[in-house]
Amino acid sequence: MTQQNADLILSAYEAFGRGDLGTVFSILSPGITWHVPGRSPLSGDYTGHDQVGGFFARTMELSGGTFTIGITGVLPGPGPIVVVLCNVAAEHDGQSWSSPEVHVWQVADGQAVDFREFQGDEHTEDKFWSAAAASLAAAAAAGAGGGGGAGAGAGAGAGAGTAA
Repeated sequence: MTQQNADLILSAYEAFGRGDLGTVFSILSPGITWHVPGRSPLSGDYTGHDQVGGFFARTMELSGGTFTIGITGVLPGPGPIVVVLCNVAAEHDGQSWSSPEVHVWQVADGQAVDFREFQGDEHTEDKFWSAAAASLAAAAAAGAGGGGGAGAGAGAGAGAGTAA
């Protein structure tokens, strides 16, 4: 069952990379818990499809749709655990950022029920996402938010993530 769980989780990353959020959400339990550490505008605990979908949309909004995930390894763990080694990357306002991460998933009854992110450099990641949020807020306040704004994240996965 552990390789089956690893294959399931890998298929979620592949679907995200294609922008196929319907498939992603079919793999995520309706009650999934999603934890992102740190102090950035993306940090926090999310529960369920609506909140996780909001997290995806905000990630895409802050990165202008440039957010990507490159898988470097998928390790079936004991029982329901799957560990994913990856590099995440994004850009905003000419600034680029990338970092290794470890994602730990728990699978039950053929669906992902828990996700925990462990960042390679939490301080730098927090700084990147906080600067992106400040830039968007400043643009919105100046009335120069055309092309960005809340609607930018509506297609959250559309061509944005990649799985290697």
